[in-house]
Amino acid sequence: MKKLLFGWAVLLLILSSCQKQEEKTASGLQKSKFQSVINGDSVNLYVLKNASGMEVCITNFGGRIVSILVPDKAGKMQDVVLGFDSISDYVKVPSDFGASIGRYANRINKARFVLDGDTIHLIPNNFGHCLHGGPKGWQYQVYQKVNQLNDSTIEMTRFSPDGDQNFPGNVTAKVTFKLTHDNAIDINFEATTDKKTVINMCNHSYFNLSGNPTNPITDNTVYINADGYTPIDSTFMTTGAIDSVKDTPMDFRTPKVIGTDINKYNFVQLKNANGYDQNWVLNTKGDINKLAAKVTSPISGISVEVYTNEPGIQVYTGNFLNGTVKGKRGIVYKQRSGICLETQHYPDSPNKPQWPSTILEPGKVYKSTCIYKFSVEK
Repeated sequence: MKKLLFGWAVLLLILSSCQKQEEKTASGLQKSKFQSVINGDSVNLYVLKNASGMEVCITNFGGRIVSILVPDKAGKMQDVVLGFDSISDYVKVPSDFGASIGRYANRINKARFVLDGDTIHLIPNNFGHCLHGGPKGWQYQVYQKVNQLNDSTIEMTRFSPDGDQNFPGNVTAKVTFKLTHDNAIDINFEATTDKKTVINMCNHSYFNLSGNPTNPITDNTVYINADGYTPIDSTFMTTGAIDSVKDTPMDFRTPKVIGTDINKYNFVQLKNANGYDQNWVLNTKGDINKLAAKVTSPISGISVEVYTNEPGIQVYTGNFLNGTVKGKRGIVYKQRSGICLETQHYPDSPNKPQWPSTILEPGKVYKSTCIYKFSVEK
């Protein structure tokens, strides 16, 4: 009889364990679908929560935000970022969805720059330029060390060896996600190096604040606190100029529906980018307390405010999503189904000494902060 009872106890324990493993997050994700080993490193799905019921799910593959669950104007919880339901999709479908980008967010011209007289040759992966750290940038690598400090804070750290994608220096990089009581995601990037190098990290979440990516973001109202922007050529490379937004479709100093001008391709910048995909020069001057940008969905009433100590913000309107990628809940991501708000140093700063420097030296600590604060406008 004791053996029988013991057998039942073991069976119940196994069943309970399986059930627990298959439990879904509030956003509908299954943790088991994110548990894997990639290039020898373990990956998983981690959940942050706050007292108001907001939930953020993150994987250490690329330090990616997988889901953000916030209330809409009716009080219904909505997942407001694009992504995938499983780690296998993140691996097999190249994307920047939600990633902690490094070593260098955005583009470096002709995949090269000069550092102390030496020309560093990177790996080109976008019109001959190096984009987002190269073809195997950090979004495609694992943040190997994960430390969940509490229910609302998690640290992810990765070691990037000297020569990673041809960048110099052994770099240790850390990204900390903190979900605050007032529905903000406070993202802090840090990095150190043993050799002079360049660093420019950012978060690359695609927001669809309606909660339904079948709705394009062209009806969103956008505010950008910037008098100038860095124009690009037909290969998306910054020219070195800083142009005024005044009297152009680039002016969002007064909140404007983003679809108002997005297809005005007689304006060469919109033609070059197939929409918006430029870096704005923020007026905030590194003050984390000043509003850098804001986006609001008229459908859900959900707004996201952006605060940063960075000098620039890249606003990208999902121009090259083309309906070939199927994301969470089986939804196909069509053109302009997401908007990115990437706080950063300006693209190609290593080749433009007139702009704020991205050089990191031994003994110094790179620090960058991006805050996405959510609220509802009824």
